[in-house]
Amino acid sequence: MPISPGPFTGRTITGLARDLRGRRTTSAELVERALDAIAGLDPSLNAFVSVDADGARAAARRADGELAEGADRGPLHGVPVGVKDLIMVAGLPVTMGSRHFAGQVADADAECVTRLRRAGAVIVGKTTTHEFAYGPTGDRSANGSSRNPWDPARMSGGSSGGSAAAVAAGMVPLALGTDTGGSVRIPAALCGVAGFKPAYAAIPADGVFPLSETLDHVGVLAADGHDCLHAYRCLALADVPEDTGPARVAWLDPAGLFACDPRVVSATRAAAGPLEELRLPAGIAGELLETYTAIQSSETAAVHAGRLAEAPELFDPEVLERLRVATEMPGWRYVRAMGARSRLAEVVAGALFGRHDVLALPTVPLTAPLLDQRETELDGRPVAVRAALLALTSPWNVLGLPALTVPAGTVDGLPVGLQFVCRPGREHLLFEAAARRPSA
Repeated sequence: MPISPGPFTGRTITGLARDLRGRRTTSAELVERALDAIAGLDPSLNAFVSVDADGARAAARRADGELAEGADRGPLHGVPVGVKDLIMVAGLPVTMGSRHFAGQVADADAECVTRLRRAGAVIVGKTTTHEFAYGPTGDRSANGSSRNPWDPARMSGGSSGGSAAAVAAGMVPLALGTDTGGSVRIPAALCGVAGFKPAYAAIPADGVFPLSETLDHVGVLAADGHDCLHAYRCLALADVPEDTGPARVAWLDPAGLFACDPRVVSATRAAAGPLEELRLPAGIAGELLETYTAIQSSETAAVHAGRLAEAPELFDPEVLERLRVATEMPGWRYVRAMGARSRLAEVVAGALFGRHDVLALPTVPLTAPLLDQRETELDGRPVAVRAALLALTSPWNVLGLPALTVPAGTVDGLPVGLQFVCRPGREHLLFEAAARRPSA
């Protein structure tokens, strides 16, 4: 990585928690390290939209005081966290990456932020998002592109690109993101960190600006899957067992969803280990994509109808073009797509989860493209970058299934991610599978 590693590179939340309780460090010291790292690294990466140094220092003093008095809120107590600039944090700017909301300040915390604070976490700032989260590339925002720490000329991925870059560069050990079609997992994979999208509605989205209400998920990004699990337990108030025995894992052939770089497939399959191979039933990939497109386009167009009519010039041109296309989606296709979801869920469950608990597959079919790149070549044919980035992640949003990406090595010096997917209520097996893979 050409960017000098920040203070949280290679550090886990478990290790930080141990040091805090062993009085080898303090939350105040961790916050100062985070603020120094942001000052030094962010000019190259643009991971943060705003930094709340005073608020973070005050929260760290409270966290240290509570620990000194024996009040322990759990593993996130005193840990610095970044929050995607789509999620409301009281008193901080919230722009959604758009000129439409320049200067706006949130007047209340989102529910997920309330839960972060309740867990003792310290919010240091807001991270860059693709405008209105409407893109997987991370290079369309009013405050500029977030950049990949492995190569700042390349995409961080999106839409939670700032959160991924901040964690990958070691500026913070944990960040919140949102995921509508892969917006946590795509940037996590491209930047070489872990990212978790829970089951639909497992983490409340109250106080999160919507992209597509029935596809939106709040998720987390951290160094590894175990750190994601710590955060998930706090945010979802979920009692997830630590270890219940080995999960039954199968390899899902990504060719059934989209063309892939064979080197990415090779790297991720090696990281997953020897597994039985499954394929999606014929025609299901197309139905999932059609359903995803109809739902996201319709719901996104509804969210932005007023802004499109009153101030279209304030949108990024690419985002504006996509929104105008979205408004052309017929209402009957949306109704039909909403009805298709339960049928597709039954088909996928029957075909893929009958004898297996967890599916493994690449998170994205390629390594990080260059900033502003919109076409590439996969398996000998030209493909749109946006379509490629979303291809292996968006099906699990349609179905509302938990999905975790973890680092799985590099190809040409750039990270690739290995994705695990399970049914709701089986998340403990998802994390177990990720922890027990041969490359872990």
